[in-house]
Amino acid sequence: MQRKFAISARSPRFIIFTTMGIYVNPNNVTFQKCLNSPIYVDKSMLIAEINKIVNTEKCFVCVSRARRFGKSMAEDMLCAYFSKGCDSRELFADLKIAKDSSFEKYLNKLNVIKLDVNAVFSNRTPQEIESGINFQNRDIVPIFTKAIVQELQSEFPNARITGEESLADAILKIYAATGEQFAIIIDEYDVLIRERVTDSVFNSYLAFLNAMFKNKNLAPAIALAYITGILPIVRDKVQSKLNMFDEYTMRDSWSLADFVGFTADEVHDLCEKYSVDFEECKRWYDGYNINGIETYSPESIVSTIRRKYFQSYWTQTGSYEALQNYILMNFDGILDDVKTMIAGGRVHVNVDSYLNTMTDFHCKDDVFTYLVHLGYLAYNRDEQQCYIPNREVRDQWILSVRPSPDYKVLIELVDSSKQLMDSTIEGDSKAVAEALNKAHEQICNNLNYNNEGTFQSVICLAYFYANLKYTIVKEFPASKGVADVVMIPYVPNTPALIIELKRNACEKTALAQIQAKNYGNALEKYSGDLLFVGVNYDEKTKEHRCIIEKFQK
Repeated sequence: MQRKFAISARSPRFIIFTTMGIYVNPNNVTFQKCLNSPIYVDKSMLIAEINKIVNTEKCFVCVSRARRFGKSMAEDMLCAYFSKGCDSRELFADLKIAKDSSFEKYLNKLNVIKLDVNAVFSNRTPQEIESGINFQNRDIVPIFTKAIVQELQSEFPNARITGEESLADAILKIYAATGEQFAIIIDEYDVLIRERVTDSVFNSYLAFLNAMFKNKNLAPAIALAYITGILPIVRDKVQSKLNMFDEYTMRDSWSLADFVGFTADEVHDLCEKYSVDFEECKRWYDGYNINGIETYSPESIVSTIRRKYFQSYWTQTGSYEALQNYILMNFDGILDDVKTMIAGGRVHVNVDSYLNTMTDFHCKDDVFTYLVHLGYLAYNRDEQQCYIPNREVRDQWILSVRPSPDYKVLIELVDSSKQLMDSTIEGDSKAVAEALNKAHEQICNNLNYNNEGTFQSVICLAYFYANLKYTIVKEFPASKGVADVVMIPYVPNTPALIIELKRNACEKTALAQIQAKNYGNALEKYSGDLLFVGVNYDEKTKEHRCIIEKFQK
């Protein structure tokens, strides 16, 4: 292998690459490109967290997260830090990790093997393409094993590797001869699960994982195993092979939660630096809360800042059909729950039943848990509820259900919600009541309409268009109570709405409560017009009645 050089974008000095390969001890060029990017957020303290577990019994890490949340950047950074194939000191000099006490401990001191399983899986030779070989029938383990072992053979000539060994055996020979330790970094470890390969291909891959990570003889040679994918570890065949791994997921990332995506503080700083409206960013892209940390998709934030335009960037990295295929499954209760979430509500989900596969969907909880891992839903661990996190993702849900006859009336409500907004501003209480009747039929049945949250979801569905102009808050604290629904405009010359809901009472009573409890004072920082909307639902007639009053501050 040849000695190579590269210039660091963060320093005029040269960075010298020692002997390096494609899989074994890769250089730091890929991470250098990340640093050269127009927008870069320093996530280097991930290294400090990983350093805590290197060469311990807890050195096995499985990170699963949705696409667009920075898995590849993290792996490139870890490679640049650990790999003996480069000198990365200057590359990290201006990053947070350089000031951490653990920085020197493993800096370019481990032999790294970096494997992108998806790259091997999707890369076919001209002969394979000509023969029309099926991806699902193609055993990739011998392919990447041969390539990696050949590099190890060249890198460690004194280990007497013949080239016929398994990867585990080759590493074992190296450790026995030299005492050298390895960091194993595997990207897209779950691609064979997601691509639903044949049993024989999958079993070959399981045998590889078993030999690498459940081999007591090999354990001293593995200083770190860091694998990433979209799905957590499969909870049947694979789990027994990888039960030594600690998992960090979209549901629970515990000590690594700061590194799942961009935090609110990081997004705020970017918006300030590039003159982008932070509040608008929140409306479009906020909503994921992982271990108490507000989390944003890095891809969406970077795209918005570069283009200076707020829109859904989701379809650039994934098709809405991936969502559509699952939410149209015929599981009991899924239809009503999807409607509730599109309306802005939350639904309870049992995340423990899903086996983390692409085939074992037995109920709506399995579907919703899968969509949490894909990022189409967010998850509140304390409340055990899932929900659509933000406007960007909600747009994808609307695209997904629009063609389905099951959601025809729902889409009609969404499409007509602009007219309802106009009717409300005009004081047309009859039109508002009729729209709420339709929303009520779609969002719930008579058994669950006594639930306050469901009542509020009906309002949010009927006023779906309001999301384009308002921040909608349920259970808004006021001076003498709590307003059911408050809509605070962020578009100029748009009135705020305070909506109070009653059941088997009178719409005038609802309006009187708004006035008596001075709910309007809760919007003291808002200087525009207010609309007080009193709504009552009669369980006998199954109809809503409404009264609207305009108040000028």
